Amino acid sequence: MIRNFTVGVLALAGVWLASASASAQTNDLRPFCADRPGKGAASCVLNQGHVQIEVGAFDGARQRDAAAEIDSWSAGSITARFGVGPATEFQIGVTAFEREKFTDRVAGVEDVAEGTGDLFLAVRQGLIRPDGEGFSIALMGYAILPTGGDEVRASGIEAGVVVPVSIDLGNEWGLGLSPYLDIVGDEDGEGSHAAYSFAVDVDRDLGDWILGAEVWVSRDDDPLVETTQASADLIAIWTPAFLPDSQIDFGLNFGLNDDSPDVEFGVGVARRF
Repeated sequence: MIRNFTVGVLALAGVWLASASASAQTNDLRPFCADRPGKGAASCVLNQGHVQIEVGAFDGARQRDAAAEIDSWSAGSITARFGVGPATEFQIGVTAFEREKFTDRVAGVEDVAEGTGDLFLAVRQGLIRPDGEGFSIALMGYAILPTGGDEVRASGIEAGVVVPVSIDLGNEWGLGLSPYLDIVGDEDGEGSHAAYSFAVDVDRDLGDWILGAEVWVSRDDDPLVETTQASADLIAIWTPAFLPDSQIDFGLNFGLNDDSPDVEFGVGVARRF
């Protein structure tokens, strides 16, 4: 029921805002800009009255050591972004299906968890240059509501804030910084704790393509088991000349320590209306 309700909300909101965009002025549209595919957030904000749909078609990861192996993947990760003010946007998202298989390689035991993902809600406010050009800063608060399948949902409401910063380095080079602060549920389900992450990326605009590299570090202070993850990520974004308000993107991530997945891969699309 919750899954159908979420999909219905996304569809209705998309139809309403797509209709509004048909009558909006387009001669002052900001440059097309998506949150995908990196782990950092974008500092750009959609024009008021426009909608952008971003879809993770497939994302998969593997983590393996001598004792255990974790294989996870998801499909149909949909985020809808709505321009609701001169420098404000609202986001709502859900993952249609996600699956994780844990294998105890010593005992030969497998455990599988799968289902629809939780509901994601966010508000982004542009502070400096909401078009994301030049030197741009935004503030985004978000929450994750435990509406997903019983096996994959969060133990309670989780929330966080990120301050994305983008800097034009000249000669088609760009730098992005994304510090995150999250409040997430404890592994034992008894309370909550803080988690922190930081992503820094450098990219180069090559016409129809943008190529980039990113370093991501995350610290989770769970009272049961504290973990630190880190990865080196490569991204490629193709914006066809005949579809200037869209992109097809690819991401390939490599874990830098034992707490991180060894390798992750994702492919997705984004389209502005």
